[in-house]
Amino acid sequence: MSAVTPILPTSTAEAVGLWAKLQSRFEKADWMGLLEAWGLKLLSVLLILVVGVWIARKLSNGLARVLERSNADPILVGFLRNIAYFGLLIVVIIAALAQAGVNPASLLAVLGAAGLAIALALKDSLSNFASGVMLILLRPFKAGDYVQIAGLEGTIEQVRVFQTQMRTIDNRVIVLPNSQITTAPIVNFTGRPTRRLDLVVGVGYDDDLSAARAALLDVANANERVLKDPSADVLVSALGESSVQLTLRAWVATSDVLAAKSELLEGLHRELRQRGLSIPFPQRDLHVYHHGTEPSGLPKAVQDALDDGDR
Repeated sequence: MSAVTPILPTSTAEAVGLWAKLQSRFEKADWMGLLEAWGLKLLSVLLILVVGVWIARKLSNGLARVLERSNADPILVGFLRNIAYFGLLIVVIIAALAQAGVNPASLLAVLGAAGLAIALALKDSLSNFASGVMLILLRPFKAGDYVQIAGLEGTIEQVRVFQTQMRTIDNRVIVLPNSQITTAPIVNFTGRPTRRLDLVVGVGYDDDLSAARAALLDVANANERVLKDPSADVLVSALGESSVQLTLRAWVATSDVLAAKSELLEGLHRELRQRGLSIPFPQRDLHVYHHGTEPSGLPKAVQDALDDGDR
């Protein structure tokens, strides 16, 4: 077997000679020239980064102001501002690396390969990002709308790149991934300026339906929140077990839905009672039949227990 050549010099003389060569090269090196060349290059890189970040922030904020003047949706304004800012930052970083001596073509190739690997690893996050873009472009809702998404209800506060934030009536915060929103039914309760209230009221079978219908319409017409056009109407919706069900259909402004519903229900209860119309509650007649009963009508076991008590 051949002897292994040692990496480090084994003799002290060789070590001293190597140190002397290194010292000589350090002494002969043009440190001022290197410092001047690399110092200027590093200074230019830092200058590009600082100025580039400042310009990116100014341009993205300027884009946001232009969109706000055009009465664009706040969700769209924030989304486009963030996209513009991060896109400009990528350009600034590439320019700084190119100034430092990195080949832009090689850098783009590395970024492309890295982007592919990141895309495969973060496919769920990219799905949320794509869904966020779809929500911004299709705009099924806007900030301030009250919606129902995936069985959850709340007011839309913000659509971010990957998530959407909602606030419930009792002031809880719900954060939904954007991909779940685009794949679920969306019910927008405030998407239109007006909504129709359907209030079901039951009256007795012996009551006059014409009088009951007139009472419901009088209550609706007397309420200031109920719109005159389209006008309110009353339909017989069902013949229930213990009542005839009438449905009052009244149109109100979307912002007045809850208040109008409360006022109408209170008014209907008061008006029907004042006109002598009944609001029957659900009831059922129960007939019990017993087999093997005594003439007294009581079951035999019950009669026997009573007889034992008498003794």
